[in-house]
Amino acid sequence: MYSIIVVPPPSPEDRPHRNQIRLAPGERLTFGRASGNDLTIPHDGVSRRAGELSAQGAFWILSNLSAHQTYVVENPEGAGEHIKVGPGRLEAPIPFEFSRIVLPAAGDLLTIEVWAPRHDYLRDGDGPDGDPTAPAFSVDRTKRYFAVLAALCEPRLRGDPHAPLPTVDQVVDRLRPAWPAASRTSVQWNIDYLAVKLRLKPGPDTADTGPRLNGKKESLVSLALRFDLVREDDLLVLSESGSPSRTAR
Repeated sequence: MYSIIVVPPPSPEDRPHRNQIRLAPGERLTFGRASGNDLTIPHDGVSRRAGELSAQGAFWILSNLSAHQTYVVENPEGAGEHIKVGPGRLEAPIPFEFSRIVLPAAGDLLTIEVWAPRHDYLRDGDGPDGDPTAPAFSVDRTKRYFAVLAALCEPRLRGDPHAPLPTVDQVVDRLRPAWPAASRTSVQWNIDYLAVKLRLKPGPDTADTGPRLNGKKESLVSLALRFDLVREDDLLVLSESGSPSRTAR
């Protein structure tokens, strides 16, 4: 299977479809203004040898061969997530499934899209025999605490990575369609419960109460989004059709 698919910058000749270049693992593609590159970008603001892509199985690496320009690799699905590859940086690993390389070019911003559709997984039975490994974070998406967590994460999942978190009152209002009895007390209880469940604070069965957790909501949302405990499709639980079960736990 191809490892990555490269979609060059658009040109008038590309209509209605843009050309695609497919690379198998181990294959490389050079790009730049000079005609000797695998992908020629005829723009005066692009270096003659601007860079090189290399397919590496389920991901790819980027070398910036420019002497002065920093390239930005954006994740179009990542709500502003991006990495910078500085001048002369070689073989920077790119972790995004969908990527957009942005090349600054004399006042223009040219883009090269790179898709990494290959996903490799461990097959059933490939692991050693024995007891299964306990999950790092155990959450039940049918419970009300998960709906509370989804409501806290919603603004940032909707596309604004720096959106202020909703207040408890705003969470109550957001949950009312699926949970008419939601209140400040019940939402705050679930937030406290999540802090213990996700091990941000010690449980009530321990003598150590741990340090006071300032920014509890921020800590919960940061953890949930970092480890994909809540994804955009989980926001269905905030609608009446996705109503969680009655039990908080």
